[in-house]
Amino acid sequence: MSRADKVSDATGLEKLILTLRYHEQSRQWFAVIFVLLVSLLGSYEPMLFIVGGAIAVFGELIRMWASGYVMKNKELATTGPYAYVRHPLYVGNILLLIGFSIASTQWWSFVLMIALLAFYYPPTISYEDNKLRDIFGDEWIEWSKNINALIPTFGSKAGSVKSSWSFKKSLMQNAEPVIVVYLIGCLYLLYTS
Repeated sequence: MSRADKVSDATGLEKLILTLRYHEQSRQWFAVIFVLLVSLLGSYEPMLFIVGGAIAVFGELIRMWASGYVMKNKELATTGPYAYVRHPLYVGNILLLIGFSIASTQWWSFVLMIALLAFYYPPTISYEDNKLRDIFGDEWIEWSKNINALIPTFGSKAGSVKSSWSFKKSLMQNAEPVIVVYLIGCLYLLYTS
């Protein structure tokens, strides 16, 4: 059963929840709002800001690295960060949320973050894996045997598609430079709170 089938078969509140859960833009907007919320409501504590900020920056670096290899649904990315993990953009997102939660010093941010991650990521990862398997077939199956979804796998296990990092891909596919500016602004909000 596809995502669309699950949503179309549901009614009422269940349909609303499934629509949010399977809608890519809602996942992205909730993350954007989460970061802004913890930045506005957080309080500055130097050590936690440094630790959380460093984790958030590391998460964004992973996102920048990954987004420069992706050609969504056209080419299976198996090198760069994709040689270590199937969903490096999601790994970067998770680190960003953890970093902002730490930097904000707000205990409730961890509860909200865990709820968002549990709500969105399991069905998203399952959907992405199924979609990529359908598009790329044996190539995806062979590559994914050696590469975990979110926990890095180390060693020489990259797939057969060798591509190089490109700023243009990073900009065009995921607008990463825009996200970087937004995150810097949110860190500044936290720093001045």
